[in-house]
Amino acid sequence: MGKTVLMQGNEACVEGAIAAGMRFYAGYPITPSTEIAENSAVRLPQVGGKFIQMEDEISSMAAVIGASAAGVKAMTASSGPGFSLKQENLGYACIAEIPCVIVDVQRSGPSTGLPTSPSQADVMQSRWGTHGDHPMIVISPSSVRETYDLAIRCFNLAEKYRTPVIFLMDEIVGHLREGIEIPDPKSLEIINRPVRRYAKQNGLPYHVEEGKFVPEMLPFGQGQRYHITGLAHNESGFPTNDNKEAGKLFRRLLDKIEKNRDDIVQVEQVMCEDADAAVVCFGGTARAAITAVKQARDKGIKAGMFRPITIWPFPEKELEELSKKVKRIVVAEHNDGQILLEVQRVVKDNCEVDFIGRIDGSVMTPREILTKIEGAK
Repeated sequence: MGKTVLMQGNEACVEGAIAAGMRFYAGYPITPSTEIAENSAVRLPQVGGKFIQMEDEISSMAAVIGASAAGVKAMTASSGPGFSLKQENLGYACIAEIPCVIVDVQRSGPSTGLPTSPSQADVMQSRWGTHGDHPMIVISPSSVRETYDLAIRCFNLAEKYRTPVIFLMDEIVGHLREGIEIPDPKSLEIINRPVRRYAKQNGLPYHVEEGKFVPEMLPFGQGQRYHITGLAHNESGFPTNDNKEAGKLFRRLLDKIEKNRDDIVQVEQVMCEDADAAVVCFGGTARAAITAVKQARDKGIKAGMFRPITIWPFPEKELEELSKKVKRIVVAEHNDGQILLEVQRVVKDNCEVDFIGRIDGSVMTPREILTKIEGAK
């Protein structure tokens, strides 16, 4: 049996992470994510884990990489400016294939902007903030209970595919309090990284069997020394300038996400079966959008909501199918049009695309979205 509690979104993030097996947190306080650090500091010692406040966001990301390399599930959290500082080490985790979870509770920017105000303006940064060609998994919740569930999913995906996963929250959800039911831990599916306990394949730490994309991981301190580098490397883990080896590595990093897209991508579609108009939104904005959709239905307008839960990889296939059925799509987001660009790219001329955004630090209302659904310009 589960238990019912009143919980904040940031608290749910910590509880979900611990349920998934997170036992190390390194971070630095920053609004509106600070409660994640505070709750991790209290909860991790209670379950045998470790919390450390680092001197900055760069070192926080480095500490998380080190903990994960040693075999511990690790997480860090921040907001816009701090998330920017994490990007270089985030790229290191991508090429070295170090599983970890990075939470970004978005706030209004740029720079220090409006630190306590809602925003969803880190969508593109979450995908393209690092440099180079590599994939990224980004997941966004819209409720407190979903924050709990998706925090677990973030760790499961990170472990399964040996990759960093970004949990793209926003201030609306992070500071929201709701009564939720915490599920029985025995009912949860928890995935752990593929681990190689003893040397094989001549001790090659990045060896991947034919037809597979994810190498088994050797935890540091458990029997075999090996090399981890941010440079292009071969199966030995040591740097290489061989173009064939580099191309093989980078192609595998892309393929392990792209070829498992159906396992990774998750969307929510509400009343889209017969919809003439669909609201595309994500995260906290979905709370206003679903109310607007219901109000539209009450007025006889066939409206629906399409919500990417997995932001990256972007749910192109699902959105394209929807765009061929509806007459109109309204993109609603708390920025000046970042998901909008992806929607326009995917939809092309299949249907009309309209937009409503918000960049002043206030919250979008159902009435404003309803007006767009009704077709007012």
